[in-house]
Amino acid sequence: MTLLLLVSNIAFAAPNYQEISLANRYELRQSLTSEALPISSFDSATKAVEWISYQSRNLRNKIPNESLRREWLRMVHYESTRFNLDPDLVLALIEVESGFNRFAISGVGASGLMQVMPFWKDLIGDTRDSLFDVRTNLRYGCIILKHYLEIEGQNIARGLARYNGSLGQDAYPKMVLAVWHAKYRYTGNAF
Repeated sequence: MTLLLLVSNIAFAAPNYQEISLANRYELRQSLTSEALPISSFDSATKAVEWISYQSRNLRNKIPNESLRREWLRMVHYESTRFNLDPDLVLALIEVESGFNRFAISGVGASGLMQVMPFWKDLIGDTRDSLFDVRTNLRYGCIILKHYLEIEGQNIARGLARYNGSLGQDAYPKMVLAVWHAKYRYTGNAF
């Protein structure tokens, strides 16, 4: 059964690589390497304190070290919003994908917080990139999720399914959306 699941997951991963045009590869690569100018992605210091405090309480058991937890939350917010993604949704995706284990590796080789497949380094990044580096993994994961949401006309469930390699099935999107709405959905968020 495990081998069958492994083989089916590999079969899902291959089409994701094939469907990206050269123009889109260039755009994704530029997004990966470009740095945004603002130091903070929040509209104000008050909103930063409110969002980080709210999400910090949600992650206390996952990331016990408070300063590390707050640093990761700032990175999640920054990388998410620079690609027009809801940071709350990205947190839910991370919880489902890796449980906030930056060293997580799936049975098919997906790595890090957002479980990025290594072929993405060849496709849009640099083979020397470490998918276990929090910021690098967040950047890759957010770029990939944005790409899939664009392909799916901003349909979140279909974009999530594509991200997971399970397009046409609804178990994974339902799981992420349930975690998003039950745990991470911050009402003061602009998304």
